Amino acid sequence: MRWEVVIGIETHVQLATRSKIFSGASTRFGAEPNTQASPVDLALPGVLPVLNAGAVECAVRLGLALGAQVARRSVFARKNYFYPDLPKGYQISQYETPVVAGGTLTIMVDEPKTIRITRAHLEEDAGKSLHEDFHGMSGIDLNRAGTPLLEVVTEPDLRSSKEAVAYARALHALVVWLGICDGNMQEGSFRCDANVSVRPMGQAEFGTRCEIKNLNSFRFLERAIDYEVRRQVELIEDGGRVVQETRLYDPDRDETRSMRSKEDAHDYRYFPDPDLPALVIAEELIERVRSAMPELPEGMRARFERELSLSAYDAQTLTASRDTARYFEATLEALVATPAPGLDTGAKAAKLAANWITGDVSAQLNRDGLEMADCPIAPVQLARLLVRLADGTISGKGAKDAFRAMWEQARAGDAGAQAPDLADRLIASLGLAQISDTGAIEAIIDQVLAANPGPVAEFRAGKEKAFNSLVGQAMKATKGKANPQQVNEILRARLNGG
Repeated sequence: MRWEVVIGIETHVQLATRSKIFSGASTRFGAEPNTQASPVDLALPGVLPVLNAGAVECAVRLGLALGAQVARRSVFARKNYFYPDLPKGYQISQYETPVVAGGTLTIMVDEPKTIRITRAHLEEDAGKSLHEDFHGMSGIDLNRAGTPLLEVVTEPDLRSSKEAVAYARALHALVVWLGICDGNMQEGSFRCDANVSVRPMGQAEFGTRCEIKNLNSFRFLERAIDYEVRRQVELIEDGGRVVQETRLYDPDRDETRSMRSKEDAHDYRYFPDPDLPALVIAEELIERVRSAMPELPEGMRARFERELSLSAYDAQTLTASRDTARYFEATLEALVATPAPGLDTGAKAAKLAANWITGDVSAQLNRDGLEMADCPIAPVQLARLLVRLADGTISGKGAKDAFRAMWEQARAGDAGAQAPDLADRLIASLGLAQISDTGAIEAIIDQVLAANPGPVAEFRAGKEKAFNSLVGQAMKATKGKANPQQVNEILRARLNGG
């Protein structure tokens, strides 16, 4: 039997506010346990929550970016359950009326696919249970209690672990792009829960789903879903049935395991929080947030394809993060400001910059474990190197050699490493400039022809491969420094009697 996978994702996005959602306590990561928990976070008697306006603006910003409906009036509720790191015995969240409803997000796996967003609601985070270094006991750290979260919930539109990862990456890139989340998954700023079920191919009714909680890496998200799909299929095919439950993923054993039976909404006994009035969002606030919105990735991708003639792949890659997009646009601006042969149109300059940024620059960042924001080579420096490649000062190999030298010098913090003309200075000091003097190249080619009568005769007998052999000999004689285009032109002219 063929099985169809059905996945929905719930993502907890930690909002980039300096203080918590209902108190003035700091949200800074890494503080000593229980040093950033105010009386509100500790649920001491007599305290009252006050909503953080910055968290509301973050929610509005995401709602607008998703093309969703921003509720002009929404309500906070108490979600009741007991857990040691939940001081109040309930979590303040939104239930019946979320601040954001609907919207879509487009992902790319082989081809574009639109994922429907069900809702996004504001809520507070719980604390954290600590099980290490307590002499066999557990401790509770309430620094995270009250940290502002925006929980983004999809419809069950995803059909594979790869689609789930593509969605998570797209949402992660968007919230970081918008500046509403730092996206640090290691610190818990972006966590996914995956609701996974299987059903026979063609069946309309959904299967029983299991929720995999607290996945804090894209790799774990993919592996957890793949394991859970295999587990459910094997269970059903062996005559068993899937039980709705919450499961945890163990990366060391690469498996999911049962955590607790899955609660339904009525188990939480939701009711409106009497300490918080309804959240009313004025039209003026929405318009103010809208006017401050940056150009969104989807619009930028379309612009790159339309105005710069970039491929859909290049446009997608360059807008994978806002830092990459900024780096590309700054490099292109510097390229266009310094015209060079071969870069006579914006499209040619854009393609050259795109090739290098998605190629050599990205590869070097990955090797060094850096993000684009930490790239040691400034856009203006890369543009200068690309101008020298385009105007024939250096060859493709010379450009790569110069790039590596620029990278090493910039990473080492050497004097002059930040100078715009770093490429020019390294090209000169390393002797990377091409030989472009026609007379010098002609003399070298004459020597090559005299030393290789066999390939010369083969070429004149109609064997084109012999030409490539002679080109290689000429480049070898110049230690790769001759201008390849000139070598090809002069060599062919010589062989044809010129």
